[in-house]
Amino acid sequence: MYMSTSEIRTAFLEYFRSQGHQVVSSSSLVPHNDPTLLFTNAGMNQFKDVFLGSDTRNYSRATTAQRCVRAGGKHNDLDNVGYTARHHTFFEMLGNFSFGDYFKQDAIRFAWGFLTEVLQLPKDKLLVTVYQTDDEAYDIWAKEMGIPAERIIRIGDNKGAPYASDNFWQMGDTGPCGPCTEIFYDHGDQIWGGPPGSAEEDGDRFIEIWNVVFMQFNRQADGTLEPLPKPSVDTGMGIERIAAIMQGVHSNYEIDIFQRLIKVVAEITGTQDLENKSLRVIADHIRSCSFLIADGVMPSNEGRGYVLRRIIRRAARHGRLLGAKESFFFRLVGTLAELMGDAYPELKSQQPVVERVLKQEEEQFSRTLDRGLALLEEALQSLGDSKQIPGELVFKLYDTYGFPADLTADVVRDRGYDIDEAGFEREMEKQRERAKGASAFTVDYNKQLKIDHSSEFVGYDQLQGESQITAIYVGDQAVSELKAGDEAMIVLATTPFYAESGGQVGDAGLLQHGDSLFAVCDTQKLGGAVVHKGYVEVGQFAVGQSVLASVDGERRLATAAHHSVTHLLHAALRQTLGEHVTQKGSQVGPDRLRFDFSHFEPMTNGTIRRVEELVNAQIRANAPVQTQLMALDDAKQVGAMALFGEKYEDEVRVVNMGEFSTELCGGTHAQRTGDIGFFKIISESGVAAGIRRIEAVAGQAAIEYMHQLGEQIDAAAELVKGDQFSIATRVRQFMERTRLLERELEAAKSKLAAQAGAGLLGQVMSINGQKVLVAELDGIDAKSLRTTLDDLKNRLQSGVLLLATVSDGKVSLIAGVTADLTGKVKAGELVNLVASQVGGKGGGRPDMAQAGGTQPEALPAALASVQPWLEERL
Repeated sequence: MYMSTSEIRTAFLEYFRSQGHQVVSSSSLVPHNDPTLLFTNAGMNQFKDVFLGSDTRNYSRATTAQRCVRAGGKHNDLDNVGYTARHHTFFEMLGNFSFGDYFKQDAIRFAWGFLTEVLQLPKDKLLVTVYQTDDEAYDIWAKEMGIPAERIIRIGDNKGAPYASDNFWQMGDTGPCGPCTEIFYDHGDQIWGGPPGSAEEDGDRFIEIWNVVFMQFNRQADGTLEPLPKPSVDTGMGIERIAAIMQGVHSNYEIDIFQRLIKVVAEITGTQDLENKSLRVIADHIRSCSFLIADGVMPSNEGRGYVLRRIIRRAARHGRLLGAKESFFFRLVGTLAELMGDAYPELKSQQPVVERVLKQEEEQFSRTLDRGLALLEEALQSLGDSKQIPGELVFKLYDTYGFPADLTADVVRDRGYDIDEAGFEREMEKQRERAKGASAFTVDYNKQLKIDHSSEFVGYDQLQGESQITAIYVGDQAVSELKAGDEAMIVLATTPFYAESGGQVGDAGLLQHGDSLFAVCDTQKLGGAVVHKGYVEVGQFAVGQSVLASVDGERRLATAAHHSVTHLLHAALRQTLGEHVTQKGSQVGPDRLRFDFSHFEPMTNGTIRRVEELVNAQIRANAPVQTQLMALDDAKQVGAMALFGEKYEDEVRVVNMGEFSTELCGGTHAQRTGDIGFFKIISESGVAAGIRRIEAVAGQAAIEYMHQLGEQIDAAAELVKGDQFSIATRVRQFMERTRLLERELEAAKSKLAAQAGAGLLGQVMSINGQKVLVAELDGIDAKSLRTTLDDLKNRLQSGVLLLATVSDGKVSLIAGVTADLTGKVKAGELVNLVASQVGGKGGGRPDMAQAGGTQPEALPAALASVQPWLEERL
């Protein structure tokens, strides 16, 4: 039964929806709040905190179609993409998850039911694996699912350590882990390969299509496995692999999505051979690059941006191999949006952004490629008689210029060179270790602060309220009481304090118990608990006490004004610059705001003014700021914008500001737009390719900024003897007067230098019949030396000159040799003779060279050494 990739995705999600699972949207490829992970590389990433117990959801079953990228590891992994049947940089992982709900029996039943009933795969084409000691899973497969014993394979330890098997999964060196059961599809005996666990398991006959992880243990730092109180399930099935099966092909690159992309690449590049591996490379890479950019990653020289840049350049290189003469990669984005835009709407909304970033990066790489070739040519010249290019150089070309090693080999092969592959591999291994360290979980999850308590936030409607202390922490240790001077974190049952989230800073204020005071300096959220960070000013606090929690109202209102105005700013930018503008990050506090957004060029002063006018018009309109709770899908249907990098629950807060702005937001806001008062943009700048940043102020902070600005303008006006409105004219007059004086000064210096040069003619000596002048000049600057030299060369017609001057404790030197004598004396050698004696160095052409030095006391002796040096050469 043929099914398209889109039909498989829909069928999977609908099947698990019918089995009581919540369909959860794919998370961003940039892991939310998780610096330990380079990219989202599995469906469980967005649920990691749920599995760890530090986050809760209002559902216990979930299913997703998660976009994933795995391209930050070994160099050869990337090199294999396009050349093997199943290597990709981007893929989709279909998954179903249980958070302490069902376990092995249902997980196996669901997987088997979907494959054999919905997809109608022949049961005799499927075999399964279980972990060697997992008798429970074995019995479920054998006794309940009816799988013959010869098609159930126990997989044991294969890495020399207990629970280190491919069939035992773990999140990191510590934390949740457990045995796996996998389902394999048999492509037939016409394809080489053996079942898992056999000597031929690396063949392509038996392909893993589904992995079910039974998270039932918590691994301690000493390796001990403790049973989890609520065993959970994490599953994954690559959509590309199952699509190949459902479409009757063997290679993932033969499925519908890839075939469409490959044909478009062939049309653009004029390629006739549709089996060319470069077509597959480009078809794969356009998916990872487009999704990464849509999720806010921009090309750079480090981290995620570096991986993106490598992938783009590899695609561009393969385009050149296909004969592409101009930028072509960005032209594939439209086709990709057609193929996958319904499942991932951000592809369509961000299409202009993606296209422009790819086009700019490919054009830049074209120039870089030319520089890399020039560097290679220089290196070949320096090798002398050696015919081997050092591995370090090959790696530098690859790492710095995106110059693939195979391209280096191609360039030099016909000229009799080879490359030091061992040296190159050593450098690559170092990079692999760096990438491995950057992309792996390295956290001891059992040492992270875990708070079992939860807090109810009541601060949308009140800034003060009675509550009870449910927990106190000093560092990562729970304590029962605090005394004056102690720094700590206090958890309350209910709190009006807003915990930092969505770019909005946490609240500050006071907790009071009788005469005891706890100063809250910051508020954070850990799991379901709101943590009040601060110190005891007076008295004592203890778990179980009742406290009066009071938020710093003035600070909160100022922060709320800045937060509300970011919504207006976002809408104004989209209205002014275009619908491609989306928020890429923000930071909101009581004194200012920072707002990052997607756009490709600096805003003009006129555009900035237009945005300010739009925002301030909405402030004057004094529209009510309305919030309502609704289902996430309903919020999207009414046009509410989701913000970049935010993680949303199924029920969300929708914030409306008249008809001008509708966004999803959990932050605190002004009651009416008029409460914002006034808005002013302070600066607009670029922070990355395709990302701009606005810094601005609102409310009282904006008024104070305008006062400060006015004071500076008044001070400047007083200096130029004008007023606020004539200051530009007065400054322009002063600048014109300054430029006139500078020109007059330069003319005077030139005249003085010429006079000084004429006075030096009497010091010309003859060495072996050639005119020579060696002299130190007083009272002229280094720039005037050049004028003096040129004047003297014209007067002498033929000769050698060395001039020096000292200014501010530094020596300036210049040497000149007329064309008829450069065969005997080089100006560069002459100037360096003197420079080396005065603590400096220099260089230049054979007829003119300059140098400097830091030891003026050595200048007389250095000048005296010129005559004997010239006598040897003239």
